[in-house]
Amino acid sequence: MTSDPLIARLRSSLGEKAVVTDPDVLDSHRNDHATFCSAGVPRLLVRPSSTSEVQEVLRAAGEHGVPVVTQGARTGLSGAANALDGCLLLSTARLNQILEISVEDQVAVVQPGVVNSELSRAVLDQGLFYPPDPSSWEMSTIGGNIATNAGGLCCVKYGVTGDFVRGLEVVLASGEVVRTGRRTVKGVAGYDLTRLIVGSEGTLGVVTEATLALRPEPEAALTAAATFMSIEDGIAAAAAVMASGLRPSLLEFLDGPTARAIQDYRDMGLPADVGSLLIAQSDRGPRAAEDVAAIAAICESFGAVEVAVASGAEESRMLLEARRLVNPALEPLGVTLVDDVAVPRSKLVALLDGIAAIGTKYDVLICCPGHVGDGNMHPTVVFDRDDAAAEARALEAFGAVMELGLSLGGTITGEHGIGTLKAQWLEQELGPVGLGLQRKIKEVFDPGHLLNPGKVLRPFRA
Repeated sequence: MTSDPLIARLRSSLGEKAVVTDPDVLDSHRNDHATFCSAGVPRLLVRPSSTSEVQEVLRAAGEHGVPVVTQGARTGLSGAANALDGCLLLSTARLNQILEISVEDQVAVVQPGVVNSELSRAVLDQGLFYPPDPSSWEMSTIGGNIATNAGGLCCVKYGVTGDFVRGLEVVLASGEVVRTGRRTVKGVAGYDLTRLIVGSEGTLGVVTEATLALRPEPEAALTAAATFMSIEDGIAAAAAVMASGLRPSLLEFLDGPTARAIQDYRDMGLPADVGSLLIAQSDRGPRAAEDVAAIAAICESFGAVEVAVASGAEESRMLLEARRLVNPALEPLGVTLVDDVAVPRSKLVALLDGIAAIGTKYDVLICCPGHVGDGNMHPTVVFDRDDAAAEARALEAFGAVMELGLSLGGTITGEHGIGTLKAQWLEQELGPVGLGLQRKIKEVFDPGHLLNPGKVLRPFRA
């Protein structure tokens, strides 16, 4: 028997197996994939399996004044799922059912613990398509995708997670349940609370069900890849593709340092002095060949030294492999600190040039892959963690990149979220009036400040 009244209450109402206090298990759930984000020691881990159990957890936590950190698969990169000292970790792992797939309405109703790839495959079996595809799609959950408004490779054509969320069931800090949005395609009744919850990183409520829009299954896709001797030529070609009227389903960019790291990791036939690599895809079936041929012609007109166009699915997969090798290729180089800035496409050259200058100033390697079609880049600072001076320079460079993105009319995050990693720069991006409004919204949803406190918005300082 435990003497902790909160633990005793939750074990009584949820069952012994749903409440975990084993120190080793708690330690393994303390943090997400972000580096340099502090993580506390949680009091307990709870795995509810229904909305009513989530209600009980939040009511109990509220009565005992215990903060609640909701966790999905913990694949995030901003520290949003990191534990706080003495907190209750609320795992959505057992809320993992696909409740409905409607071919007629083209929607899926799912619980937050459903893994992205499992949903994608399930709807594909019904001739439907769920486009949001973060690179962690084989592990990340729909609830976590909603919490950060996750993006992915297909964003350039289809948009981010929030563009496919029709409605939500959310348990508030009080234990009350609210349903936001709707199942219908159209609807403008009242304020859009659904869009407010999407991207709120567990600070406003706990999502227990989501109604998601689906698309018809896409047609067969083909891929093209082009190599350039400079960053500027690759960016210019990408801008021309987007201005041409073509709408590729994927348009990805690798700068020279990233491309060289991939070549060192696995021989992809890239020249040693490669300046940039552009990868594009069209999923328009019979028209895909025409699309990728047009993209290839644009790349050649902007000085591509080599262009490869796939003739089938297997060749397309091989051309995409370079993009999928980014993370494993950078890992041997040192610790990676991944940034997530987005700027208007017209400012991409200035962003890349500025990042190169920042790398030189702070004497660190900064690689920059990203979703060039929508301007969301992932500058990645690489350094030796055993070198304290290098670590300090890396952190300064990371901040300088975010300052650069803001100065170019951009944002400090396009898809990874704020968490604790970027809270100080969020205040700069929002400005005092915007920040004040957001604090008031937090107060309305969570007056006790128990839902993921300290994440997204830093504690108010008088």
